[in-house]
Amino acid sequence: MIFKNKKILVTGGAGFIGSHLVDVFVKNNNVIVIDDFSIGSEENLKLSKKSGNLKIIRGDIRDLPTVTKVMAGIDIVFHLAATGVRESLNNPFLVHQTNVLGSLNLLFEAQKNNIERFVHISSSEVYGSASYIPMDEDHPLNPETIYGASKLAGEKYAFSYFRTYHFPTMVIRPFNTYGPRSHFEGPYGEVIPRFVIRALNNLPPIIFGDGEQTRDFTYVEDTVEGIIRASQEESLIGETVNIAFGKERSIKEVAEIVLKTLRKKNLKPVYQEKRPGDVRRHFADTRKAKKILKFSAKTTLEEGIKKYLDWFLKQNFNTKKLLKEIEEKNW
Repeated sequence: MIFKNKKILVTGGAGFIGSHLVDVFVKNNNVIVIDDFSIGSEENLKLSKKSGNLKIIRGDIRDLPTVTKVMAGIDIVFHLAATGVRESLNNPFLVHQTNVLGSLNLLFEAQKNNIERFVHISSSEVYGSASYIPMDEDHPLNPETIYGASKLAGEKYAFSYFRTYHFPTMVIRPFNTYGPRSHFEGPYGEVIPRFVIRALNNLPPIIFGDGEQTRDFTYVEDTVEGIIRASQEESLIGETVNIAFGKERSIKEVAEIVLKTLRKKNLKPVYQEKRPGDVRRHFADTRKAKKILKFSAKTTLEEGIKKYLDWFLKQNFNTKKLLKEIEEKNW
């Protein structure tokens, strides 16, 4: 199925990955974004607004009547709205309500409306730390955090709807995505933007733990391409697929690449106590995506960080002001 002239709902569409997805779909489809703007920004959608094919609804997926209204007439759902991993350490009930109840609300209304496809965007956090590498889609699911557990619950609801009602759901598990529009502020701040902002203020990157913990970093353009390819693949209905670069890199390496790219050789990372629930090792097995989707992420971490920095510097951000918006410990 190629998505053209469809009415597509993107939950969390004003957020990081969601807004990039919207940018692609508005070219040939009518797109409705629902977002409560607790994390996302309307600024992320300024390019998509110019298309004339975008409708933005300020709403909360925890509220069933709101979801009922939004779902009318929709063809395809991309569910990305979520409350994040660090927020879950201090506010587990909010995370449960958004990621679990919100997902159930969407599935309930989508099935009632005979939606053509429900694409549930999950997270590599459902795996927990690697029991073996690379981590394929059959890897044990042992999330470390409430966030990971809530994303897993959302997956289980999606598959229950597939098994019970033959409702066309699929689950996509992106690994650590980075790039333009990624969050830096508060509990949603991600590691690469935080390293960049500190380095541009001539401050050393702060690493929580020993820096040897690994992630499979994937540039946002690659993540979005993988999501779109997977969502259009009939054989993945009722299935799960990893979308990732397929290489593990340590947090220490990331800091070194940022400092090298910014020519801040005088700065060295500083280390603090590890974050609770921090997974030790993530490294995706991408063979399923390669086999079924003919998809391989193209952007290396070095290339992606350079592209991100080029974008960041063009925004003419006030880096001193941004520094005030990131806390040393953001949980």
